Amino acid sequence: MRIVVLVSGSGSNLQAVLDAVADGSLPITVAAVGADRTGTGGVRRAADAGIPTFEVDFREYPQRSQWNLALTDAVAGYAPDYVVSSGFMRIVDQQFLDRFPDRYLNTHPALLPSFPGAHAVRDALAHGVRITGCTVMIADAGVDTGPILAQAAVAVRPDDTEQTLHERIKIEERRLLIATLADLAGRGTDTGA
Repeated sequence: MRIVVLVSGSGSNLQAVLDAVADGSLPITVAAVGADRTGTGGVRRAADAGIPTFEVDFREYPQRSQWNLALTDAVAGYAPDYVVSSGFMRIVDQQFLDRFPDRYLNTHPALLPSFPGAHAVRDALAHGVRITGCTVMIADAGVDTGPILAQAAVAVRPDDTEQTLHERIKIEERRLLIATLADLAGRGTDTGA
């Protein structure tokens, strides 16, 4: 199974995937890593691991549709079975989703459908929940509304801050992403969605 990973930041989830591929516990090929801007840590991690990289800098396109088309074409050039949004902070358009139907995976630091959006950990703390977690899903045109593939719970501690809780969620998120990718690789490209 071939994947392309999209990143916007440091690439800590990506590193977990690269480590699992390197140690043989994740039987996939990371065909490429792409970013929505130049100079991301995720692209550097991939380059250091000998993985092809590309950057489709959002700021270089006067219209969002132009950027989406360029991103779609760049990803498609690597013929992935799945595209993985790994801390990728841009919303793709319908053309991208149509090019990779039911094959664009996203992670989210909450137990969806609770706490969608960019501030899930902060929102969970503000609501006083005792359990939150993470989700791996198939991304669709909505905000964190796609079919759920897997979830893992994380207890909220009385002394948690947004940072401490998010760090514990990230540990589970990495584990869950790797397990989900391994499961998908084991059953081919059929997501069952």
